[in-house]
Amino acid sequence: MMNSKKCLLKQEQKKEDSKILLHACCGICSSYPVSFLKDAGYDVVVHFYNPNIYPSEEYQKRLEAERTLCAHFGVELIEDEYNPNEFFDFVKGFEDEPEKGLRCDKCFELRLERAAQKAKELNITNFTTSIVISPHKNFQKLAKIGENIAQKNGLTFLAIDFKKKDGFLKTNKIANALSLYRQNYCGCKFSIR
Repeated sequence: MMNSKKCLLKQEQKKEDSKILLHACCGICSSYPVSFLKDAGYDVVVHFYNPNIYPSEEYQKRLEAERTLCAHFGVELIEDEYNPNEFFDFVKGFEDEPEKGLRCDKCFELRLERAAQKAKELNITNFTTSIVISPHKNFQKLAKIGENIAQKNGLTFLAIDFKKKDGFLKTNKIANALSLYRQNYCGCKFSIR
């Protein structure tokens, strides 16, 4: 009886460890990461938190694409509150920074910190982000931000460079097959220019 109880506890622990929270920036970018993580044996929970997206009509288009993707893969989608003022307050003073500059770092920090908080709320110890799949984003920089946030919160950030091994091509194939909305700028008001 005791051995079966230990075995059951190990199975439950293994199941908990197989959960991962994926911060999703958009349906296109999260297409391959969701597929990759599922194939790797993870129970994927997608977290859509993007107060940086401007305007609200754009936000809704990206959220709808994420809903379509998550329904296709049968994964849970957590839609966080959309409050653009959170983003504007967090990047105050960095508005004139160029793309890929300090404003973008602050934006990544804001969203990954919220993803870590959500993971803790859900008792998920692993988290990562789909932002890294973009060829326009610096993987090392994002990984460092994610790892610092994970350490601060007692979590594990899986620094997976999803764009490796044709990941960006794969994500686009999935997105095209699902006819997902395709944006033409990163997301914030400042990136439109």
